[in-house]
Amino acid sequence: MSEATQTPDTPAVQPVSARIRERIYRARQRFHANDNISAFIEPGELDALLDEVEGKMKGVLESLVIDTESDHNTQETARRVAKMYLTEVFRGRYMPAPPVTEFPNAERLNELMIVGPITVRSACSHHFCPIMGRLWIGLMPNEHSNLIGLSKYSRLAEWIMSRPQIQEEAITQMAELLMRKVSPDGLAVVMEADHFCMHWRGVKDSETKMINSVMRGSFLKDAALRREFLSLLNLKN
Repeated sequence: MSEATQTPDTPAVQPVSARIRERIYRARQRFHANDNISAFIEPGELDALLDEVEGKMKGVLESLVIDTESDHNTQETARRVAKMYLTEVFRGRYMPAPPVTEFPNAERLNELMIVGPITVRSACSHHFCPIMGRLWIGLMPNEHSNLIGLSKYSRLAEWIMSRPQIQEEAITQMAELLMRKVSPDGLAVVMEADHFCMHWRGVKDSETKMINSVMRGSFLKDAALRREFLSLLNLKN
């Protein structure tokens, strides 16, 4: 018998997901669907996690009574779905934040800045159905604020949204991230989105959209500033 042969006394190999979960437990951190857990994933483990998810997805297809042996359309579906979840639609859970170069506010800009609409894509954490929408960001910088490049707002939004989310929590996460990165006097985030859990299932209403906002600092305290920001958003186009 070779050394690699497993005997009744040989401990089972621990799945990579269990190792990652143990690190999170030891750190006493949470790992909700919309949390980033990249700090607990070691080099090479994402590939192993992909293999593990593929294996479990094959089990899901089997339980759905889909013949992946003879159906050429679904023979590689488990692998495709696992790769899609880990490296695309949920990559914001498994990848660290994108690098963002911050510049000092040398000109001491203190006027309203608006970025958007930024196209955002996410997935509802209740049914894993797509959420497709647009995001607007309003900023009131001060002399101590850090300014970031225009494209970086899109990259940060993609990182936050590429997780199983609910819209209300997603823009709160976006607001908290930008408050830390930019340190403005005020911040406003507005999101408008279609939820395919309403289009595709349940009530099957394809017309309803959800619009919500988060206000921080001067946008929360100054009604005139808030009205100016909202008046400049063109939500009808």
